[in-house]
Amino acid sequence: MKLAFALALLALPLPALPLPAMAQVAATADTPGNTASGIAFIQPRDWTRTTAGNATIFAAPEGTLKIAVVEVGAATDASAAAKAGWSAFSPQSNRRPRLVTPAAPGDGWDERVSLAYETAPSERAAVSALALRKGTAWTVVITEGSEAVANKRSAATGTIVGSLRPAGYQRETFAGKTAHRLTPERITLLRDFVADAAKTLEVPGVGLALIDNGKVVWQGGIGVRALGSTQPVTAHTKFMIASNTKGMATLLLSVLADEGKLRWDQKVTELYPQFRLGSDEVTRSVEVRHLVCACTGLPRKDYAFILADGGAPASDTFTQLAVTQPTSKFGELFQYNNLMASAAGYLGGHLAYPDMEIGAAFDRAMQTRIFTPLGMRDTTFDLKIGESGDWAQPHSYDIDGRMTLMTNGFNHLIVPHRPAGGAWSSAADMTRYVQLELSKGIGPNGKRIVSEANILERRKHNVSLGEDAWYGMGLMDRTESGVNVVTHGGTLQGYHSNFYALPESGIGAVILTNSDTGPAMFAPFLRRILEVVYDGKPEAVQAIAPAAARQKASVAARRARLTVPGDAAVLNGLASAYRSPEGLNLTVRDRDGAKWVTAGFIEGPAATRKNTDGSVSLVTVAPGSIGVDALIGTAGGKRTLSIRDSQHEYLYTEVAQ
Repeated sequence: MKLAFALALLALPLPALPLPAMAQVAATADTPGNTASGIAFIQPRDWTRTTAGNATIFAAPEGTLKIAVVEVGAATDASAAAKAGWSAFSPQSNRRPRLVTPAAPGDGWDERVSLAYETAPSERAAVSALALRKGTAWTVVITEGSEAVANKRSAATGTIVGSLRPAGYQRETFAGKTAHRLTPERITLLRDFVADAAKTLEVPGVGLALIDNGKVVWQGGIGVRALGSTQPVTAHTKFMIASNTKGMATLLLSVLADEGKLRWDQKVTELYPQFRLGSDEVTRSVEVRHLVCACTGLPRKDYAFILADGGAPASDTFTQLAVTQPTSKFGELFQYNNLMASAAGYLGGHLAYPDMEIGAAFDRAMQTRIFTPLGMRDTTFDLKIGESGDWAQPHSYDIDGRMTLMTNGFNHLIVPHRPAGGAWSSAADMTRYVQLELSKGIGPNGKRIVSEANILERRKHNVSLGEDAWYGMGLMDRTESGVNVVTHGGTLQGYHSNFYALPESGIGAVILTNSDTGPAMFAPFLRRILEVVYDGKPEAVQAIAPAAARQKASVAARRARLTVPGDAAVLNGLASAYRSPEGLNLTVRDRDGAKWVTAGFIEGPAATRKNTDGSVSLVTVAPGSIGVDALIGTAGGKRTLSIRDSQHEYLYTEVAQ
């Protein structure tokens, strides 16, 4: 829970420090330490630390990202504490919070409140603060730096923020304790927790399964497949599992390693000579194990296929990778890249069936090597099958904060890159996958499907995700309260999934949701499992209500900044068609008396937002967590729209129609 909470607190550039600073202390490895008053922290490798008055400041190697831990002392509330923190750290700053949201107490803190600040597109910055209270004393964590650096160093940022604990606090640990078995009474506790959390978070349906001693002790559903329907979620209801496909794709590579078709340390170009990245040096360095390690330095580049027109072939994965440049050193940082994971799956398909088109080869290889041997009868990559019969439909908040049923059209974007996240599965099928993890390669029918050595290869620590957490190959390995947990999540629009395998106790769980609010229950659900199994302190329940309130407040804050429908003068001044140098298209059309924007797989009614620097942005407001947010401008006498993520920019210029 602490890792997810910390990673959500990224922020960006500020002014120069006004305080007299002491000598910098560099770290050659992640290094524990304490502030003057005894607050514990971990200083990430390659970061420097200075002390200036009551502030401890951590700086990334680039020098453009800083995290200040300011020990404020007494304050009337979190907002007053944050204001005092800014005054000590950067008196000339005049930031006003646009969103103040409490979280549940935890990690020794009696109160935790996050503050998000308004920034202008021209800053390429985000600014945040976290106010932490122990007793009457407040500590404020201010994060600032370049947006790109904050994004690529999110694991280090999470390490600092997530490791902060009050002086003298002892973390709860279950290390060495014997796990309770999942009796009917304990199963009821877990089911009730999920049901109550789903109600509070307005999640229409949940697929759930529990495993104990390697055996399924409960599987089924909570809620309905779609709002307005009475059809219940069952153990066999299909959900898109998104990035949980990655671990299945690396399982395919494990089976192929058993068959002698690949070695983990083999160069990818030996097996698939067409493989290219934007850097020749990195291309030559990539081994099979690196394709899904999130450690090659390639940044996330999802807009490359979100904004693309439909109908791309599977080979588009390799076309996109050939023009993707690394933004960190090989093996240096955790940077999640869906295209690399897609390439891993397609490599497996090619090695299994070299004479087939790579997409069809992958689908067949997954069916013959993974799904059929495991008895996963609900699992498929076929959209027609996925979107038929017993299937859960996606939901999200609309612009006014109402939970709404969505179409699944946006999620069709994953088809050309499906090894990274295109599988449909059910709670019943996912339990079989988790059972295989717990048994180290033996299927539910007692037959060995993959060798212990090669299934465990996927759990080896490639790169740090934060304190006590690492990324392997399509799997995360972490230590939670002294307990080893193998896990991974999956996210598409309206679909969110997770699984947990506790190898030491033989306990596992699967949770599938059909709403964008679903992930807010995942970390508390893991915490609840540990509480039930190890008699832990009851902390999970208290995390749900603040999470629900935080999501509602975020939607309201976004709505307050927008003009809906969009400013007519602005919308009427737009061109009807735009195109980017990458060949991406964007159109603005009249539909049902309003302006609608279409950009690849994103489509929705148009709103506008006036930014703090005087610029204006075009924003789509269809339900869902992903939309267009484009800065309106001109270049060379032509109208432009600029869409960017933290490390890439897509500049659209008007074209004649």
